[in-house]
Order: sequence, then C-alpha cells, then structure tokens
Amino acid sequence: MSHIAFLLVPGLHLLDLAGPAQVFSTAAGFGHPYTLSYIAEQPLVPTAQGLPLVARLDWPELGPEDLIVVPGWQALALAGSPVIGAASRQALRDHHARGGTVASVCAGAEALGRAGLLDGRRCTTHHDVQDELARRYPRAVVIRDVLYTADDRVVTSAGIASGIDLALHLIATRHGPAVAAQVARDMVVYARRNGHEPQASAMLRYRSHLDDTVHRAQDLLDARFDQPLPLPALAAAVGVSERTLTRLFTRATGGLTPLRYQQTLRLERAEHLISHGATVDGAARAVGFEGPRMLRRLRAREI
Repeated sequence: MSHIAFLLVPGLHLLDLAGPAQVFSTAAGFGHPYTLSYIAEQPLVPTAQGLPLVARLDWPELGPEDLIVVPGWQALALAGSPVIGAASRQALRDHHARGGTVASVCAGAEALGRAGLLDGRRCTTHHDVQDELARRYPRAVVIRDVLYTADDRVVTSAGIASGIDLALHLIATRHGPAVAAQVARDMVVYARRNGHEPQASAMLRYRSHLDDTVHRAQDLLDARFDQPLPLPALAAAVGVSERTLTRLFTRATGGLTPLRYQQTLRLERAEHLISHGATVDGAARAVGFEGPRMLRRLRAREI
C-alpha cells in the first residue's frame, strides 16, 4: 500500500490539494491501494477560498513507495509565504533521504526549497513566481513555462490544474499509462495541455484532442502497449478502416501513427524501469521488444 501525505500550509489553494487528491483517490477506487492523509502544524487550516480544513498533527510512518505532496498557497511573493516549521522541513528531507518522493504544486515549491531539496535539481512553479524562486534558490535549476518537472524523486508543478497533470504522471510511472488513462477518463480530463517537456507522460501529451475514435484506439494501446497490436486489429477494434484510423490518429496527435504512439509508450515505460535499476535488455523485454536493439534505437532518436 502506498501512502500519499499532503502537507497543508495556511492559505493553501483548494484545487492545488483537491486535484492531486482526486487522482490518487480515483486510482484507489480502481484497486490500487492508496491511503491519503493530511498533515499540518495546526489542527484547523484556513484556505485561500475560505473553507477551513481539519488536519492531523503527527506524521504517518512513510517508506520509499510513499509520497509527500505540498499544495500551493495564496501569496503575492514567495518571500511572504506562510511559516513552514523546522519539523515539517525535516520530515520532507528525511522522507526523500529514505528513498521517498516529494512533490509540490504551485508555490509549494517554496517548501521544498526551504528544505534544501531543490538544490542542484530541475524544478518549476507558477509563472508569476518563477523568477523569484530562481533568485531565492540559486542552486536550483528553474525550468520556466512547463507544466511539471521530475528530477531525482523531486517533482514540481506549475500550479492549480497542473497538479492534476503531475499526479497523473506519477500514476503513469507507477502503474503504466493504461491506469493513468483510466483515471483521467473517469475524471473527464482527456483534454490536457501540452507540457513540451520530456517528463510529461505520453498519455497526457497526445490526448489533447476530442476525436473519440482515436481515444478508443489509444485506450487499447495504453492497456496493451507491451503486446503486439497490428494496425488491422486495432482498426477493426474501433470500427474503422486502417487508412481512416491512420489519418485520424495522425491528425489528432500532431503527426504520430499508432505504431509510433505505441513505441513512445514503450520507451517511456522502459526509461522508468532503467531509472529504477533495470538493464536495457531487461527493460526492453518488459515493455514488449524482442531485444534491446529497438529500444537503443528509440533512445538514441530521443537524444
């Protein structure tokens, strides 16, 4: 079971919290064991929208598979952000040091910065305070105008709705693109903004369209990306000709054929496996390639 712990700071934005919480709650409803908890330095936390939230004061026991998320808060400048106590900063550092993942939404990157977790890592935040984040934490590599970044188990997002993108990305890397697509579909968030960032899940980058035929084809590819799925079988499954499917698919995804989309899914999953210690050969076979040759070619093409 994975534990998702949200660190609540006074003045937090409700959507910064509710968006990611809904993603993991929906995944739990589909049989993936997530437990959500809400921690703060005070039992009643005011929000920017005026709805107070009740939180626990003690931290649950967290392991490497667990996640801490810091939602953003209302602040004209990061320098005017609410106080984040030493115990909370230490909890963030300790969790990351034990192999866990920490994430932030919007101004929540400030909390990670205060904990020293942005030093030497790529990160982002809301466009209004990106420059200030770079000034406050000169050792951080602030990436501007992207939805989210992921670097060494430190994941940051631009804010508000992009917290949903961040959470879906984490679901995709943990459980594969089919699960993330299932969650996104249940939440009715097919139309995603493009991140133009390598960390962005292919399920998100190429779902920014309204073509139901292509969505159904992508659902099949997401679910069976590691299996052979020839174009004739895929076209028959969605009820159109091969030529029509290729035309619709290419138009909807901005130039990708169904095969190229499947290869992108395989490459993304293979990169995740390699980053977690798998060999190139092992990752290649795990995602459906007969051997490492094609995976190496795809990786070289992405460089």
